[in-house]
Amino acid sequence: MALTRRGPLLSDEQMERYSRQIILEEMGVAGQRKLLESKVLVVGAGGLGSPASLYLAAAGVGTLGIVDGDRVDLTNLQRQVLHYTHDLGRPKTQSARRTLEDINPDVTVRPYQTVLTSENALDIIRDYDVVVNGSDNFPTRYLVNDASVFLGKPLIDASILKWEGQATTFLPGQGCYRCLFPTPPPPGTVPSCAEGGIVGAVAGFMGTLQALEAVKVLLGRGETLANRLLIFDALSGELRTLRWSRNPNCPVCGDHPTITELIDYEAFCGVPGHTAVQAAIDVAPATDISPERAKQMLDAGDADLLDVRETWEWMTARIPGATLIPMSELPQRLGEIPLDRSVIVYCAVGQRSAAVVEALRQRGHQRVFNIAGGIVAWMNGQYTVEAGQTA
Repeated sequence: MALTRRGPLLSDEQMERYSRQIILEEMGVAGQRKLLESKVLVVGAGGLGSPASLYLAAAGVGTLGIVDGDRVDLTNLQRQVLHYTHDLGRPKTQSARRTLEDINPDVTVRPYQTVLTSENALDIIRDYDVVVNGSDNFPTRYLVNDASVFLGKPLIDASILKWEGQATTFLPGQGCYRCLFPTPPPPGTVPSCAEGGIVGAVAGFMGTLQALEAVKVLLGRGETLANRLLIFDALSGELRTLRWSRNPNCPVCGDHPTITELIDYEAFCGVPGHTAVQAAIDVAPATDISPERAKQMLDAGDADLLDVRETWEWMTARIPGATLIPMSELPQRLGEIPLDRSVIVYCAVGQRSAAVVEALRQRGHQRVFNIAGGIVAWMNGQYTVEAGQTA
């Protein structure tokens, strides 16, 4: 019986491009071919998704899906290395696609310029071999987890804040995000990167780790972070690992699951939906005032000052004379905000306070204003702040 001659697994150009990987005994030509035939979905083209997708593309993962509904903003460029200054205002998926295809023409990039929701998550995720979660909010984290469990997809998860990061890998049948974090934290208790800050290199470190985990999962080589939580403290340069186990009573991946379909994750996490928050932020800039103008009004006694951050932020630094009413407590404390005087509202960088100002104006508080850029812009103007004060 005549043998059918097959073509080479890799082209001459691919042999050269991936030569430093191919010589690894855990990779070889067959492993590289496997990467080229693999599909990875990266949720979020931000601080984590940028380095993760860059290294996955460079490694030769054949298909990369990128999910992100945002556009490139100047504040992104300190850590979101997929994007450049000339990309400002461009959809992130468009910017990501151009960058990744420039790095490696072997890679097919599928852009999803949308917010991942309960309506589209299963349809988007089902075609991929591995999911890399680079989202920065709890509703999306739980959504991606549940969808990955339902579809039997490995999930590489990481989070970052300030000088710290953590990462783990969830493999089908070995536990999920809900086993580790059964319930989301109360709204406002965990700051976002916009509120708490982030060192860009920490995002790079953790996103690169996610890419490495994805490669190991795709190849079936090495020991992944499954059932281990890696915690990185960049200030001390220390890494530590905590063991965790699958919870047989987990409502999603347990022996007798009680959640068998995607739910309303904004309601589950106790936060307003993305559309409502973004609409408030988009409308609010007409009420913005500069830190200089705010100081003039406060010095003249023409306005009261309202801080809508959380208590831990207030304890770090506050503008003298402010009253603290955290955004999460505002609906119950509206009576404390005067209708007969101007009120200046601030938060860390001006986003939460912009939404608060718009909400107050809709309720009849017409003399409310937002400090553009928040307390960060106030400090940049070298105006006085106080620290260590109790509410």
